[in-house]
Amino acid sequence: MIIHPLKGLDDELIEHLAAIRLAVFDVDGVLTDGRVVYVGEEEQQTFDVKDGQGLAWLSQAGIELAWITGRGCRATEVRAAEFGVHLHMRSGPKQERLAAVQAELGIDPEGTLAMGDDLADLALASRAKVFCCPSDARPEVRAAAHLVCSQGGGRGAVREVCEALLAAKGSWPPGAGGSCG
Repeated sequence: MIIHPLKGLDDELIEHLAAIRLAVFDVDGVLTDGRVVYVGEEEQQTFDVKDGQGLAWLSQAGIELAWITGRGCRATEVRAAEFGVHLHMRSGPKQERLAAVQAELGIDPEGTLAMGDDLADLALASRAKVFCCPSDARPEVRAAAHLVCSQGGGRGAVREVCEALLAAKGSWPPGAGGSCG
């Protein structure tokens, strides 16, 4: 049984999703499962290919992508480059960093979606019309979210958001084409 990405979402949220021009994601706990693994001196990260395909579709649809993270490593840089992401690692206060990204791109909070999983990410919610989180986000973050995904961070939650965003814009399912996941 196929479930439509907008199933269960109210009309107001769908309307807000349709107006999004910038999608901003935290990295650790959203695009990854939040674990930090070191191999020698190098940090390793694991990203979900389904999330990646969703990000590729957003990029192809002309939606700007930004990652704002308090951490960061070479793996984050490589993965972000695959999608043309505006990457901000070791960002400091996330609200200020998001405001700078919005100013640079000429996109206001009304055209912004943000996704986070932990308390520091609530600062992103204050500058976004739509705030989303993975199912395993902190309770305080789930309470603030307009959309709580059924999947966890690094396990398909980003893909859920991408599908809902595209469906709200009338672009679901995406056209056939190459995979970038």
